[in-house]
Amino acid sequence: MFKQFIQNFADSQVYLISSLWLFLIFFILVAIMLFRMNKKEIEYMENLPLNDENERAASHLKEVQNSFD
Repeated sequence: MFKQFIQNFADSQVYLISSLWLFLIFFILVAIMLFRMNKKEIEYMENLPLNDENERAASHLKEVQNSFD
């Protein structure tokens, strides 16, 4: 179906090449943004899920300890 759409499209080569360029530009911009990011911010985002789980576990542990007191 997509192949028939492309064949019937008047300037199919222009469409295909422009979509490829759009993808490449987006990919390069994201790569540049990642390389320019602050390293501490990346480390913070790396540990977000772990920190959240650790905080939940610690709060649950405190609740359990308080229930025994």
